Amino acid sequence: MSTALGAQSNSETASATPRSVGSRKPLASKAVRPRFSPDEFFGHQPASSAALPNPEPLIENLTRCVIEILAGARDLEQISRWVTDEVYRHLLKRVVLAARARQAKGQKVNRPAFTIGSTTLCEPRDGVVEAVVIVRGRARTRAVALRLEGMDQRWRATAINVL
Repeated sequence: MSTALGAQSNSETASATPRSVGSRKPLASKAVRPRFSPDEFFGHQPASSAALPNPEPLIENLTRCVIEILAGARDLEQISRWVTDEVYRHLLKRVVLAARARQAKGQKVNRPAFTIGSTTLCEPRDGVVEAVVIVRGRARTRAVALRLEGMDQRWRATAINVL
């Protein structure tokens, strides 16, 4: 008898619990969309390659600037308009490491002497250009890989790697 009463009280409490938490049935899940997405209006707007200028001069100038920035002959802020925040942070880390290495070796900051070699361009999709630029210096030859994306009616570098 006590087991029957115990079972009855458990079923009563089980049925009473959902009603006390919420007496309404859950509504069918509707996707609530805001009237507008702020990123849609105020975020970076992608641009088509047709609406953008020729990327080759920018690629060569960015390459020249990045090599000079890493050598300490140019300020990183000078290219901040042409790179994304992630690229800026990446280059800032490289600048700090290069400055520490120069200081540890007791080297002065000198403007590097180099020439821009061949440039290879590739367009993986509309509004995106990937390039590799060969840079020949006195001591060694380097490759600079860049990815430009069309944002806000201009090219911006979303990746820069000096190899």
